[in-house]
Amino acid sequence: MRCVWLAAALALTGCAGGVLDPQGPVGAGERQVLLNALVIMLGIVVPTILATFAFAWWFRAGNARAEHKPDWSYSGRLELLVWSVPALVVIFLGGIAWIGSHDLDPYKPLPASTAPLRVQVVALDWKWLFIYPDQGVASVNRLVVPAGTPVAFSITSATVMNSFFVPQLGGQIYAMAGMETRLHLQADRPGRYRGLSAHYSGKGFPGMRFMVDAVPPRQFAGWLAATRQQGMALDRSAYLALTRDSENVAPYGYRAVAPGLFAAVVRDSGTTTAKRAIQGRGP
Repeated sequence: MRCVWLAAALALTGCAGGVLDPQGPVGAGERQVLLNALVIMLGIVVPTILATFAFAWWFRAGNARAEHKPDWSYSGRLELLVWSVPALVVIFLGGIAWIGSHDLDPYKPLPASTAPLRVQVVALDWKWLFIYPDQGVASVNRLVVPAGTPVAFSITSATVMNSFFVPQLGGQIYAMAGMETRLHLQADRPGRYRGLSAHYSGKGFPGMRFMVDAVPPRQFAGWLAATRQQGMALDRSAYLALTRDSENVAPYGYRAVAPGLFAAVVRDSGTTTAKRAIQGRGP
């Protein structure tokens, strides 16, 4: 018995910091959908494995009571059993997927008594830019949010397609040039969570990671005040410098952001990417 518990503990150690260790309502909902689907599918897998061993044991060469009936004919009852069980599994899985996809719709705001924090996300080569439009600051490769507060993301890419993903908070969604996607997440408690791009985007892809720091509201206000007093402003020239290829970029902040920068990125990145593709230069 001790060996069983030890094996289970070792198997779960790899889940720390991943989708099976959720720290927010979206991540918890996605884990529940995954576990429900697993249990339903095990309803076929486990009996099939047991039946395989049972049939092999019963029809062994040394069992004289096992009868071989090569002229066995059609059985309506058996056909009903064979087809009804997989049909029920498909129906149950479809129902879980239908309900889960609506409840966890990334565009659906999370219920909360406080207004969500707006964050605009731009995927670059090979780093992430986070703009706080209401606070007038920005950061690179570091996302700071108040714990217990919903975060409304607007996501785009200034280069090739990427995928914005924070495993413990849930909700993987694509960032595409010339398009704006939406995502709503929340960290229930203070902590540091790993974020990454889940879509290959070139030679700097392995280092395209960021940290999500969920902090108490008072500490978040302190971070905003400190960011406004240091660093440079994210104007057009600073943004153009930021778009240059760079790898494994250490986190840093911008004390101010040019108004309308995110909208301009969405508008101009799609045009630039299309022109480069037409000219055969790639993204």
